Amino acid sequence: MRNLARLLPSRERQRQLTYLMELGLVGMLFVGIDRGNAGIVINTGVALAVTQLPPILERDYEIPMDPRLTLWITTAVFLHAFGTVGLPGATRTLYSQVGWWDHMTHALSASLVAGVGYATVRALHEHADGIHFPRRFVAVFILLFVLAFGVLWEVLEFAIALSADAFGIDAVLTQYGLNDTMLDLVFNSIGGLVVALWGGAYLTDVSGAIRERLEARTE
Repeated sequence: MRNLARLLPSRERQRQLTYLMELGLVGMLFVGIDRGNAGIVINTGVALAVTQLPPILERDYEIPMDPRLTLWITTAVFLHAFGTVGLPGATRTLYSQVGWWDHMTHALSASLVAGVGYATVRALHEHADGIHFPRRFVAVFILLFVLAFGVLWEVLEFAIALSADAFGIDAVLTQYGLNDTMLDLVFNSIGGLVVALWGGAYLTDVSGAIRERLEARTE
């Protein structure tokens, strides 16, 4: 993990990259407005809202958000939004043009979901004296948590696609068939597995802050 950390940019550079991607999301939002594309507007709008969660969590709930975590979150939502916009001048989105784009964004998004599950379970493990979660159980729980969320997401995509087709409007989220759904779940599992194996290296402070809030409420 130390070797991996050395490969990452400096904290200041991470903040700069996060800021640049947030500006990029603002630009993509205006692109969606200019094109009159509701899918781009909604996806980039939601992505921008997600990028505001780290400062809110840090300011209002005193949960430390390391620049690496903020960059991780911002990268995931930026790549998803960028996939719905596509390259300048292109007539197709990256999701339909680049075969592996959907897999990459699913793995990244799943890793965020897994991170939430990991931080919460670890906080409960450290907070409650009568609760003990073995490491293997935590790993299995994270994978099941991610898979359950992934299934819910696929059902949501399917429902949105059906509704859009019924009303004759562009779908905000799109499904490309059964094979695509199965591959999405596979890459969701990969994202969850990465966090299950190495989440402790980056989410310890977050888990500690959640534990402290739980302890404050029970005093």
